[in-house]
This record gives sequence, structure tokens and C-alpha cells, in this order.
Amino acid sequence: MKNRLMMIAITLAASLTSLAASAQPGPGMGGMSGMGPGMAQGNPPRASAQRDCSRALNPAACNAHREARAQAIEACKTNVGPQRRQCLQQQMQNFDCAQAANPQQCESRKIAYKECQSQTGSAFRQCVQQKIPAVDCSKAPNPARCEQHQKARTACQDKLGPEHKACLRQQFNTP
Repeated sequence: MKNRLMMIAITLAASLTSLAASAQPGPGMGGMSGMGPGMAQGNPPRASAQRDCSRALNPAACNAHREARAQAIEACKTNVGPQRRQCLQQQMQNFDCAQAANPQQCESRKIAYKECQSQTGSAFRQCVQQKIPAVDCSKAPNPARCEQHQKARTACQDKLGPEHKACLRQQFNTP
């Protein structure tokens, strides 16, 4: 009887221990209020993997953008929150548009950012969207696609964020 009682107690303890272990979420499965691994210790979330510039349409422009971004991040590493975002935007204004995939578009974006710098959030995005001039499609690598994009941009100019992207996709998918 004593052996039988001991065997039941051991079996019960083992099953309860394994039950608690199986109820725990695995690494990267959430838990802890949606925090990722290491977040409970105060570690910041990891940045996404860098883009492989060798597979980009213009590897030189991709590498130039990556270098400019790395310099901006280094210059703004002491700032946090909105100050960091503003610092990064200011640092990216120093990007040399001659190395960009589309130098004309790069310059017009810089001008629009400068004109809209006093605004934030959706007002900033809408201001930039309105200030960027239409591109000269005759100089584009694919003039037909450029013309299609200009028409879509005009049709979607009153939308922002995900709605703007959805509108552009819809415009490109309609013949």
C-alpha cells in the first residue's frame, strides 16, 4: 500500500510539472503582454534585417542610401522618441541625391520635406504628398509606368497612409 501511494504521488507530481511546462509559450510566441524575447529585461526590439543591395534594381543607390541611413543613425543615437525621428529626418536631408536611383525625385522630396518641416504626423505626410511636383515622365526609365503612376497619384491625392497605398494599388490594377 505504501509503495502504491508513493507511486501515485510521484506520477501526480510528474504530470503536474509537465503540465505547467507545456502551458508556457515558446520563444518568440508572445506571452508577457505581447513582448518579444528579451523585452521583459528592458532590451529594445531588434531592427529588421538589412535589405540585400546586391538584389536591388540599383545596387549603387541602395548602398548609398544604406550608408546615409547608418550615418544618420549614428548622429542621432543619443536622441529618443520624437526628437530622434526629427533628427533622423534632418540628417537624411544631407543625402546626396546624385547617388539616388531617381535624382529628380530625391531633390523634389528634399524640397517638400523642408517646406513641411513645421508639421508632424498625418499633416506632415499630406503636406509632403501635395508639395512633391509631378515627375517628368519623358526622362523616366519606363515612361508608360511613370504616366500610370502620375494618374494614380492624382486620383489618390486626398488619401493618406494605408488608404493611399490601397488606392494606388487599385489604380494600378484597373486597366
